Amino acid sequence: MKQFLVFIGKIMFVLLLSAFALDFIYTAVFSQSETRNKVENVINSKPQNYDVIILGTSRANNHFVPALFEKEGLKTFNYGMSGSHLFETSLMLKLMVERGWEIKNVIVETDLNLSNEKRDDGTFGRFMPFMHQSKTITTHFATEVDFAELYYVPFYRYIQFDSKVGFRAFYKSLRQEPSNTLANNGYYPLGFNPKANMKNNIESLVPLRNRYFEEIKQICKSNNINLIAVTTPMCSNVKGMDYFKKVKALYPEIKEYEHFVEGDDYFSSCGHLNDKGARLFTTKIIEDLGFKRKYKID
Repeated sequence: MKQFLVFIGKIMFVLLLSAFALDFIYTAVFSQSETRNKVENVINSKPQNYDVIILGTSRANNHFVPALFEKEGLKTFNYGMSGSHLFETSLMLKLMVERGWEIKNVIVETDLNLSNEKRDDGTFGRFMPFMHQSKTITTHFATEVDFAELYYVPFYRYIQFDSKVGFRAFYKSLRQEPSNTLANNGYYPLGFNPKANMKNNIESLVPLRNRYFEEIKQICKSNNINLIAVTTPMCSNVKGMDYFKKVKALYPEIKEYEHFVEGDDYFSSCGHLNDKGARLFTTKIIEDLGFKRKYKID
């Protein structure tokens, strides 16, 4: 019996040692990567200086064209992330500030994402390699129910979020393979899809006085960043569009653009503009916000 317990103890020691070693190796590789995704790009960055940063979900990622801002002399990057929630959007802005970025304007897509305060595990997983390197990340995640095991158990977070930071992502980061995530200054253009479903139902959604949007507002106020909150276009055949009236009642400062783009030929799906629609929308945003008059470089 004693020999058996010693044998089990040795196995447990080897497993624990292996977990620590793998954790160290994976973290070291991800800590050197800047080209795989937007989270790594921000966390591993040196201080940056931007006229416009765009934040939000896929409805930011696919809707704002940085090249059109840059034609007006505005250094711009789109840090919208598909699938993310305001939970991750707030954290991204915190990390930019933590790393000493100078930002004049932040445009935040605030529409459907106001309806929840949950994390998105797909996006959440991309922050896992950096939990021990950033107090900001640690604090932001501290109230999550699985924080203890993610933070204290070596290599557990890489296993738990294998699809985002597992071996495949590790190998590509080790080889420094670039992805298309950072192309077009972060903007991901969509094409026209003639078979797309141009119907949607958002009747079940209820906007919240969202904790993470409140965080974004406070961060911008504390760091003299001009916050511009906007809704983004939806296709014409949507049930429950009174959702946006509730958004406006909660946050009168949010600028309304959900009805701006009309015609299915401007959409890739009911909730996402194609490239033609995104350029139309971005041009309108630039004009309405006065960027031409304020920042135009002759």
